[in-house]
This record gives sequence, structure tokens and C-alpha cells, in this order.
Amino acid sequence: MKLDILAVGAHPDDVELSCSGTIAKEVDRGKKVGILDLTRGELGTRGSAEIRDKEAKAAAEILGVVMRHNLEFSDGFFENNTAHKLEIIKILRKYKPEIVLCNAIEDRHIDHGKGAKLVSEACFLSGLRKIETIMNGNKQEAWRPKHVFHYIQWKNLKPDFVVDISGYLDKKVESVLAYRSQFFDEKSNEPETPISSSNFLDSITYRAQDMGRLINKEHAEGFNVDRNVAVDSIFDLI
Repeated sequence: MKLDILAVGAHPDDVELSCSGTIAKEVDRGKKVGILDLTRGELGTRGSAEIRDKEAKAAAEILGVVMRHNLEFSDGFFENNTAHKLEIIKILRKYKPEIVLCNAIEDRHIDHGKGAKLVSEACFLSGLRKIETIMNGNKQEAWRPKHVFHYIQWKNLKPDFVVDISGYLDKKVESVLAYRSQFFDEKSNEPETPISSSNFLDSITYRAQDMGRLINKEHAEGFNVDRNVAVDSIFDLI
């Protein structure tokens, strides 16, 4: 199965918090979208890896993605090395995405910037024919995505471009709320974390509103790039 978009997150819920509006919009347009989680988020203060497995599955169903896979790298301790790159390359060559969305280039959590660089480098290396990978006993063909875009997470980085997600904020919030163990719940007895406050939950909406305000739209999501974005015509800009 070939994907149009593969969204990659260091942890389950990274994708939902950051680019699920874009995903929901493209799914509605008939694009095939998949999600790849690098870890199970097992070091998270609240919940457990098993709980987050179930939450990730529920979120995927809400967004309508055609696949979700977890590489089960070590949360907090995975490295940008040959072994980890090869595992990502196998996924890229299996699903052949045109676009890869991945973690913020710079962020509060160490796994985010680390995951961004790991995935970006794997996307380049995946296009080199002399790097051989085997899946299900078969040699894989080289594949390099056309674009790698980094979604914005905790830090308010200045976006290189934004995507209008007007009409899709409710779906974004619904997918985030699938992770009940992680976010604000006044009945929860779990320890407080930077993302468990009601303010953080509200920030999903007000940050999308502010990004939308900047482009005269209702809601938007921002992205950064490793290389310049090109358009065929200046009239392609909205």
C-alpha cells in the first residue's frame, strides 16, 4: 500500500497535537495517510504504554488513517544511529510516502528534536540504492519522499508555511482527547504534568486560532522545512 502522507511522531499523541487538522483535511480529500510512532511513550508520567497503545488506535480511527505502526524504540533513549535509521528506512520503502511530516526541529522534549533529525536523515538515506534493506524476505527498492516537513509543537517557532485547517479543529481536538490518560481530566488522580493542565488543552484551540489569524483564516497549523518551499505560480499562495 502506497501512502500520500506519512506522519511520524516520537511519541503517540505528537502527531495528533501538532498536525492532525492537516491530516483530517487530506483524508477528506481522498489522500492515503499513515502514522508512524517511534516509541510507545513508556516514560510518560501519566498512564502506561499499554494504555497509550489503545489510545493511539482510537485516535487513528478518529482521523481515518489507513495504517498506524509503532517501532517501539526506547522512549527518551533512542539514538540517531544506523540501526534506528534503517528501521525507519524500511517503513519508508514499504509505504513510499510522497510527504513525510515529523517532529519539531527544536522543542522542549529532547525526543522531538532528536526524532526530527533522525527521520529527516532517514528520508534522505532511503533514496540511496546502495543501502540495502530486507522486509518479509524481499529486498526493498530505494524510495525518497518528495518533501519532509516539521510540525510545530511546544515552542512557538516561526512557521515557514501554514496550512488552513478551518473546519477541522473539532476533529483535531477529538483525536487529542482520545489520549484520556495524558490530558486534562478533573477526575484524574494522576500526577500533574506540563500537558495535563486545562490551559494546555485550551491551547490546542487558541494556538490554531492565532495561526489562522495570521493568514486571515479561522484555524491553521504551522510547519518548518529543511529546504526552500517552491510554488509553480505566485498565484498558488492563498
